[in-house]
Amino acid sequence: MQNRFNIPREVINKKELLQPGVLSCQGCGASLAMKLALMGLGERTVVVIPASCWGIIVGIWPYSTLTLPVIHAPFATAAVTASGIRAAFDIRGEKNVVVMAWAGDGGTFDIGIQSLSGAAERNDDILYVCYDNEAYMNTGIQRSSATPAGAWTSTTPIGAVKEEPKKDLEKIMQGHNIPYIATASVAYPDDVIEKFKKARGIKGTRFIHLLSPCPPGWRIDSAKSIQVTRMATQAKVFPIYEIANGKYKINVRPERSLSVKEYLKVQGRFRQIPENMVAAAQQLADRKWEELAQLAGND
Repeated sequence: MQNRFNIPREVINKKELLQPGVLSCQGCGASLAMKLALMGLGERTVVVIPASCWGIIVGIWPYSTLTLPVIHAPFATAAVTASGIRAAFDIRGEKNVVVMAWAGDGGTFDIGIQSLSGAAERNDDILYVCYDNEAYMNTGIQRSSATPAGAWTSTTPIGAVKEEPKKDLEKIMQGHNIPYIATASVAYPDDVIEKFKKARGIKGTRFIHLLSPCPPGWRIDSAKSIQVTRMATQAKVFPIYEIANGKYKINVRPERSLSVKEYLKVQGRFRQIPENMVAAAQQLADRKWEELAQLAGND
């Protein structure tokens, strides 16, 4: 039997690995992201968490909201810490354990990209997940290279907005020739679960870029965090696709025509964005979608 999200019931009924009492904000996408990821991965998983929102969400030692082993790592070392744990399991002959690095965009796009690149170049057998809320939310909404052009952050000069577009991390990871790269969004839970199930069965470095809304940082109503996140995909700002052994596949196609402006205007962080930047954001989204459709063979 399946539910309305088309998720197999045997997956839904698995033991709950994320317990009540998470220390996240209302409407936080990061908590839901972990819940969905673990539904796909199962119990034989070790989670490596660098400095990030999830470093707080998981709870204060000796308590934890996860029923799995959790290793806290310095900000820049999520990937290399996961690689070391993987090597230890290999020495012990335990091959059926997934070692997952779970980092935010600051710890991935910026501070952690060196160790991530090293692990990917070696094709270490780890799963690296970037739950992306598009700023350093845990420390006060500072700008990261994942912050979109036109957005306000707490480090933006008064009267200004971020001028540079978001870094294209998928292209960077593709340059490492790893076996699996995917984007996902908490607004599409069935897709998230299936991608983590798939990633569990792949050897080598797997990278999943997971869009995770932050109501305080995005300046949105916490009750509408999933709705707004879905709009990112419908407006083609955050396409959902995967690259398996170099082959592209689009997993979610927009259900209706939604402009980038419609997506931006529902978020307070874009309140100061000038019209010329809105037009540029639309052009960028259209161009990247056309490139993606060509790479996927318009399937």
